[in-house]
Amino acid sequence: MPSRIVSFYNYPESKEGPETPYVNDPKSNPVIRGRPLSIGASIISWAGPIQQYLYNNAGFNSLRSIRELDGVEPRFDPTVIPLEPNAAGSSSSQDILGHPRSDSPLLPPLQHAEGRYYSVYDFHEAYTSGKLTPTAVAEALLPLIRRDTSPPGQHSVAFIEVREDLVLKAAEASTQRYRDGKSIGLLDGVPTGVKDEVDLAGYSKHLGSAIDFTSKDPEATSWCVRKWQEQGVVILGKLNMHEIGLDTTNNNPHYGTPPNPHNLSYYPGGSSGGSAYAVATGLIPIAVGADGGGSIRIPASFTGIYGLKPSHGRISGLPTPSLAPSNGVLGPLAANMFDLAVAYRILATPDPSHPTSSLFPHPPPISTVLAESMPDTITIPPELPTPRIEIPLGVYQPWFDRADPQVLHHCNAALDYLTQSHTPYASTVVPISLPLLPEAQTAHAMTILAEISSSLNPSTMLPRLSPANKVLTAVSSRTSAADLLSAQRLRNILMQHLSHLFQTHPGLIIMSPTTPLAGWPRARPSDTDAHGVSDANTSLANMAYVFLANFSGCPAISFPVGYAAPAAGCGEGEIPIGMMGMSEWGTEESLLGLGKWAERRLNGGAGGGVDQVQPAAAAAAAADGPRRKRPDTETQGKRSWVDVFEAAEQKMRDAGGVAGKASVEERHTADEMEL
Repeated sequence: MPSRIVSFYNYPESKEGPETPYVNDPKSNPVIRGRPLSIGASIISWAGPIQQYLYNNAGFNSLRSIRELDGVEPRFDPTVIPLEPNAAGSSSSQDILGHPRSDSPLLPPLQHAEGRYYSVYDFHEAYTSGKLTPTAVAEALLPLIRRDTSPPGQHSVAFIEVREDLVLKAAEASTQRYRDGKSIGLLDGVPTGVKDEVDLAGYSKHLGSAIDFTSKDPEATSWCVRKWQEQGVVILGKLNMHEIGLDTTNNNPHYGTPPNPHNLSYYPGGSSGGSAYAVATGLIPIAVGADGGGSIRIPASFTGIYGLKPSHGRISGLPTPSLAPSNGVLGPLAANMFDLAVAYRILATPDPSHPTSSLFPHPPPISTVLAESMPDTITIPPELPTPRIEIPLGVYQPWFDRADPQVLHHCNAALDYLTQSHTPYASTVVPISLPLLPEAQTAHAMTILAEISSSLNPSTMLPRLSPANKVLTAVSSRTSAADLLSAQRLRNILMQHLSHLFQTHPGLIIMSPTTPLAGWPRARPSDTDAHGVSDANTSLANMAYVFLANFSGCPAISFPVGYAAPAAGCGEGEIPIGMMGMSEWGTEESLLGLGKWAERRLNGGAGGGVDQVQPAAAAAAAADGPRRKRPDTETQGKRSWVDVFEAAEQKMRDAGGVAGKASVEERHTADEMEL
């Protein structure tokens, strides 16, 4: 077992919670859509008795009657900060909490791996060699994502705003740096996008709504986004999101609803659905999302990519105010684990002006991901042996088993893989219990609704929301101080129980499906019209697992583990299935290591680098498992998947550039043979 070698700020008291059975008792909220929803929302907005009925029907008034809350202090802030250990306390194989770290190192996926996405490493290599330029990549992507053209770009629904002038300016500056041999680093010139929840100089901010939330400071850019910009990324624009982040479909009546790239009859998940869509289609390798109730992890799961919800308070978004200050965080979505690690470590740079981010230790430098051979080239080293450390994988079986059968099948298979002897995470599954989970989900829902609704001006903003969100904010207006305090008492019980589990089982990672649903089909075309749909039952089911990390402040990761057949009559294309790991506060590096080994399974047992360094046992264990898939559906008569390198190479040939005739895959094959 790993040893604990660090002290904490604000760590919960270790106290086992009450023993309570887990009962999956779905709420009986009606599904309302189209014009009836619009009419009903107008009535509910003004009808106090109906608001109170819906509030009670959601169970929000029931928390104060929970006997286990008697005598419990409320906890309003879930931030828990690991403090820097003494220099003698750390080891190369463990992070500051004694968890296994992912410095072994993380490598881009093998070039021949099935369903391989382009990595930030691929972009950097292509730019360094002169095969591509950031300008050519930007020029290839802009026609696909602009919504101000006629017709709009094929993938413009993923973006709310694109500033062509700013995109090309950043791309040309990066191109010149490569030309001068002065690249800033691994992310220089890499195309990306940011959720419309952060500030970005030169852009407006609407939070996916018709309301203008743009900062009064025209130069305002969120801290974490600025850290990416300092590394030279080319931000293509502001990405689509569910209006105000208040649901998990990304159904957006204002800017359009991105489809799931793997099956156009399904939602991509939300509220960071634009971010997930852009990564899953291959437009960009990394994106900034936000997560207050699974809004990074659910779309990552639905679209077959990777998403990390960091510890509460670790990543700074200043000067951007948080929509949900005790639940919401900013974090990365990425095409593979290598990119997720790079993206996270830069986003998590401590902000000296932020009250909590400034106290978190610096994440490991990017040099621990790759060999230190910058700036001319990056040489991928052989994968180093990883010290074997037993990591208990905690499973609360009744909670785990509530998922759809196809989800359960793939998550159980992934859990079996992770507990086999070929991985440093090998361990027997540790049975655990988690108290009052259904009640805790109700407490989380009440809290985040109250936080978001309270930030909206009732006279000027609420009337401009979509019908579904008018209903949610109207119901939330009935929240009493007594109910809100009861929710925070329940938060304290959960955090104390988690503290007990983490100290009883050092290094524990709590495993579950990311969502119990095998995707969320768009039931009717009218669900994406100007009126939208309100389906509280499915929304609550979708968040059955993810809410816990938000309410407790723990970090959590979602990684793909398989694909499910679509429901009858719900289009073509299998739906990705994601699995989630949640660990102790401040242990993101442990989750990155877990995600790395889970990624091997979809890569046929291979990690990254060149063939001969892959452990044979890992390949054998994954031989019968699923393989990574890129979306193969069609949008507007064209494939959802975008081969950015092919398009950029064509741009360079058309312009008389130096792109060679050999394909990217052929060049990489030659590189591997040389290695």
